[in-house]
Amino acid sequence: MLTGSSNEERALIGSAAKPAAEERRVSLLTLCGLALATGIMTGFGAVGFRALIALVHNLFYNARLSAVFNANVSEGPSYFGDLVFFSPIVGGLIVVYLVRTFAPEAKGHGVPEVMDAIFYKRGTIRGKVAVVKALASALSIGSGAAVGREGPIIQIGAALASAFSKLIGLSTRQRITLISAGAGAGIAATFNTPLGGVLFALEILLPEVSNRTFLPVVVATGAATTIGRILIGPDPAFAVPDVQFSLANSLAAGEILGFVLLGLLCGVAAWAFIRLLVFMEDGFPQLSENEYVQNIVGMAAIGLMMVVLTRLFGHSYVDGVGYAVIQEIFDQKMTAVGLLALLFVLKMLATTISLGSGASGGIFSPSLYLGATLGAAFAAAVEMVLPHSGLSLPSAAIVGMAAVVGAGTGGVMTAIVMVFEMTRDYAIIVPVIVAVALAAGVRRALVGETIYTIKLRHRGHRIPKERHINLYLVQQAQDIMERGFIVASAGTTLREAIVPDDIEDVRPIVVERGGRIVGLIPPRSGLWLEARTNPDVRVEKYVESRLVICRDQDLLSLAFARLKRHGAGAAIVFRGTARPRINDVVGIITKRVVADAVINSYED
Repeated sequence: MLTGSSNEERALIGSAAKPAAEERRVSLLTLCGLALATGIMTGFGAVGFRALIALVHNLFYNARLSAVFNANVSEGPSYFGDLVFFSPIVGGLIVVYLVRTFAPEAKGHGVPEVMDAIFYKRGTIRGKVAVVKALASALSIGSGAAVGREGPIIQIGAALASAFSKLIGLSTRQRITLISAGAGAGIAATFNTPLGGVLFALEILLPEVSNRTFLPVVVATGAATTIGRILIGPDPAFAVPDVQFSLANSLAAGEILGFVLLGLLCGVAAWAFIRLLVFMEDGFPQLSENEYVQNIVGMAAIGLMMVVLTRLFGHSYVDGVGYAVIQEIFDQKMTAVGLLALLFVLKMLATTISLGSGASGGIFSPSLYLGATLGAAFAAAVEMVLPHSGLSLPSAAIVGMAAVVGAGTGGVMTAIVMVFEMTRDYAIIVPVIVAVALAAGVRRALVGETIYTIKLRHRGHRIPKERHINLYLVQQAQDIMERGFIVASAGTTLREAIVPDDIEDVRPIVVERGGRIVGLIPPRSGLWLEARTNPDVRVEKYVESRLVICRDQDLLSLAFARLKRHGAGAAIVFRGTARPRINDVVGIITKRVVADAVINSYED
């Protein structure tokens, strides 16, 4: 019935098939099994990483050898007194050596490197990055750098997944899925937030959201969270007192206005955080070309902050992950507007200085800290002016945490769900949603990039903001099909089928015999060149080897699936329900109209 492809087409198909044959693709069930193994490894990695941080912290801050440390409890002054000034300097110098010598990718907050690997390196992350990142970040956090522990474990989980994928030879697509699963598992195990881990992978990392990407991520995050809950405990990251309003009671006008203003303020804070981080990362290399000198200057500033704050308030406050400050705000042990505002400013400076001068650690925990202190300071200030506003420090802190994280990272749903999972307080979910949306809008109006993507943009690596543009798939075949095509009977020569005007138009040809469809010739430059040089060749010689048809009302997703299954270059669109004949053909779906549909669906 159909005679086959041209030699040129067969050569192209052969060359395209080679790279795919060299990569291994596994079934979705097998990929979920690999994700389960990745989640288990990442869960144990997260537990080990926390223990390593505790070991370094106790050594550098308390002069004891112990892996027991509760980051949510304030410890008071360091055992070393004012000599704690040197703690971040010594730790920082070791970090610089490790990063320079073994894995430069381990510098900074980790997530941009994972995104870079996904979008620009085919999902390749060196296995030793996991080890170096764990050591460097534990040293940074434990010795006093004002960075978080979620970024490192995200990169550690991604590096483990990449090494695992390389070992078994997974295809690029499935390797990227497994890397995203490992990263999501890392953040889920770190904060005991399985849903937040899933959403982080979907919003921030994955180029595609579908069952083949979603299910492995769910499996990995579930496994990692289970390991974390068994070895660390089932409690949420923070203990939060009951917020004084419920879903049954509507918010007062003062509360609504307060949360709206707080959301706008958090958007400005997220913008300031991003800009200050860029300033520090660009500024420190200009101080000196020597990375050790850069680190000494930055870590000396952190050490000075620790000493001064301890002298004034009995605690260093800005070093490490800062969970103790957040917990004190929830417990309403820290209510002074001046202190809260001071800690907000100093933490922003300390975090950006730490990362700019070469520390290894994340920005998620500092973002929570900034949101909590800003929200609590805002609520305390409003309470002084309007005593009956209804805003409480814990509620404003929760809203501020979600708003700064969502605006700064671009993970809006991630921030909403993670803050809920970390606090287990559903009563405040509506104010959180409103504030996060406003904060994200303000940040986006002030700076288009997130705190993750702006670093990669400076390298010339742009990460697409709208990665899940699949809405064009709800269009029907008739919405995009080419309506201009040539109908030629079998036995017709190219000279008879293609008139001179058609040579420039390059329209597809439907070949028929006695009213029945014989085949399709997609528009190809090779065929029209042949029409000039060898016009007496019959058209049926060039028909597609497999005939693909679809109804005019079929969704594009169905048409694309058929094209993929048959390896065809175009599909015939017909109207009606019976077996189509030539008079039922109404158009052709070609690769050029598919490309136009995808391009037109993109919003800059």
